[in-house]
Amino acid sequence: MKTFQGRTAVITGAASGFGLEASRIAARLGMNVVMADVQANALEVAAGEIMGLGAAVLPFQLDVSKPEQIEALAEKTLARFGAPHLVFNNAGVGAGGLIWEHTRKDWDWVIGVNLLGVAHGVRVFTPMMLAAAKVDPGYEGHIVNTASMAGLLNAPNMGVYNVTKHAVVSLSETLYQDLSLVTDQIGASVLCPYFVPTGIHQSERNRPVEMQEATAQPTKSQLIAQAMSDKAVTSGKLTAAQVAQWVFDAVAARQFYIFSHPHALGGVQMRMEDILTHRNPTDPFKERPELGVKLREQLRD
Repeated sequence: MKTFQGRTAVITGAASGFGLEASRIAARLGMNVVMADVQANALEVAAGEIMGLGAAVLPFQLDVSKPEQIEALAEKTLARFGAPHLVFNNAGVGAGGLIWEHTRKDWDWVIGVNLLGVAHGVRVFTPMMLAAAKVDPGYEGHIVNTASMAGLLNAPNMGVYNVTKHAVVSLSETLYQDLSLVTDQIGASVLCPYFVPTGIHQSERNRPVEMQEATAQPTKSQLIAQAMSDKAVTSGKLTAAQVAQWVFDAVAARQFYIFSHPHALGGVQMRMEDILTHRNPTDPFKERPELGVKLREQLRD
């Protein structure tokens, strides 16, 4: 996309983190902003701020795991602004613990938001964008999906989260290739952030009642994962605003992979070498063995 002025952005998870920062940038660039989020109060405040920047805003409360709600979002967007030009499938939640200790509802919740939320966004908005491109040779569109470095690595004690983020990377790479078969007017990117202070470590605050286990208590591994996540996310040096700007830079440049911490790609290279050389997975704590020792001691105590 070369032009943002006067065009429309649809952003999920828009009330906080990357979504809110992306909404701010979109407004400053003169875009119409469709802001979708599960948090009603936070969405109201965020939408008010973006309107204050002079943007035309359509706030929409939804749970991205519900396909009918994504479909309603698309209908409202089309009616208000027409087909969007930028779709940022960004909403996501975090969860950790040993992979066999995730409950059925853990799996349903995290897959529903992190993977199906993106899948529904792609399923619903891509045909709308393709239709716009077909009738307007000047139409430009772009879809950005938020994955994670956890979609390229497999850190221990983060099973369900890793699974969903790997799936989002695969979905996004396939989307990129499929779009290239049918159009030159719509691009795709995948955002793979590392630890950035966004509030994702507090995801449980938005977990629906029906996705909570009435009697289950967090296991030791889940408590440890939560503590590690709290520390890692809140101590991140990059800001959500910086990452959001890189998203817009990538859209303008038609760049597919967006990394917040390129140095973490060393771990990706090691994983690829494990695969290519038929080597067992390398110890993720190879560079900082004291962390691995501590985690093993905690889990085996």
